[in-house]
Amino acid sequence: MKVMMEVKPFKAYRFNEAIVGDVGSCIAPPYDIISPAQQQRLYEKSEYNIVRITKGKTTPFDNDSNNQYTRAADYLNTWIAKGILKQDSTEAIYVYVQDFELGGVEYQRFSFVARAKLEEFGKIVKPHEQTLNELIIDRLNLKRATAAKFGLVFMLYEDKQKIADKIIERTLTQQEPLIDFVDEENVRHRLFAITAEDDIDAIMKMMSDKSCIIADGHHRYTTDLRYSKESTNPAVKYQMLAFTNICQEGLIVLATHRLVGELKDFHSENLIAELRENFKITKYHFDSSCAQTGAKQKMLKKMKVEQALDKNAFGFYAGNNAFYVAILKDKRIMDSIVPQMSSAWKSLDVSVLHKLVLEKLLGIDEEKLARGENVEYVKDTGSKIDELITKIDAGEKQVVFFMNPPKIKQIQMVTDQGERMPQKSTYFYPKVYTGLTIDKL
Repeated sequence: MKVMMEVKPFKAYRFNEAIVGDVGSCIAPPYDIISPAQQQRLYEKSEYNIVRITKGKTTPFDNDSNNQYTRAADYLNTWIAKGILKQDSTEAIYVYVQDFELGGVEYQRFSFVARAKLEEFGKIVKPHEQTLNELIIDRLNLKRATAAKFGLVFMLYEDKQKIADKIIERTLTQQEPLIDFVDEENVRHRLFAITAEDDIDAIMKMMSDKSCIIADGHHRYTTDLRYSKESTNPAVKYQMLAFTNICQEGLIVLATHRLVGELKDFHSENLIAELRENFKITKYHFDSSCAQTGAKQKMLKKMKVEQALDKNAFGFYAGNNAFYVAILKDKRIMDSIVPQMSSAWKSLDVSVLHKLVLEKLLGIDEEKLARGENVEYVKDTGSKIDELITKIDAGEKQVVFFMNPPKIKQIQMVTDQGERMPQKSTYFYPKVYTGLTIDKL
């Protein structure tokens, strides 16, 4: 059998409850979604919160010998020396369970955390989104300073037999969790350890013919690859990753909306007129704040209906008491715009929006997107849609484009072609948190 994804157990460093007290107060979201306000809250939550390492505060006096990376290394080494972080005595594959609620429906998502052999991007490990170089440099500086892995790269694999999932389900009934806490978004996080050799062997064997898609953590994985090339430590060839089976109901992808501003000579009437060339436009007018809610709901429902009909559609709002849905008239138009891309890539709503609207009509090309100009990406959680509408009404931004989330099958089809979706195309919810397990290389 050809080995595809090689995984193995490891002895994680974990926060020592006897010293830190509430271990949940030491855990943090991924570094790249932590706002300055949340960073401060995490600092205040515990003197041992992992944010001090993964997204430490900077000062005006930082220099080459004293900065957020050198301080991260100091925290790590001190915490290990004082037993604040303690290494498990037995090798394990760790179970990571997240319980959460969305739209009144309760979900549970299973992952397992293991060391895995790093593979160059290709048939075994497939990235699905574009990356930003400055984030890779930041993570590489942290890795060079600490020689450790803190955050989890979230990997997707497909196993219709659900071998690991069945082992996880059994583990949940037989063990008390090593960690059990609820985060700010009311997501419950639990960690367990699989130590039985038979179970570990079954997971290793199951993964040996699998390929994986990076769902979240492209920058972290790219950093791991770069670090593995510059380090002489053979251990860096294996890195701690989290694996989730796509054949489970708890795997949820949410939409990421596009909030656009700072465009010169922008007029919503001109945008609508220009859109009509390639899109059928449906208008939902309202004349009161109460009617606005109804019009918004009609727009969102229409978007979902069109997606179910395999149409490319997105909603948008630019003020003027109306929501709109734009439906692509002829998918073949994408063939002339991006002939080099696969039909799978061209069929994505986000590809249509970026190429036919942001780039062609609004002048926001790939270079501007890479520099973070004009477009703000907003995840579809909580009351975010209403907040976006408020920003348009207040004149803070000019237009917001509302997206349907891509389907898992679409992500698979694009990555199978060796292509990457436009940046911020997906938002896997909930995020995998940092600090539950730490891998010192």
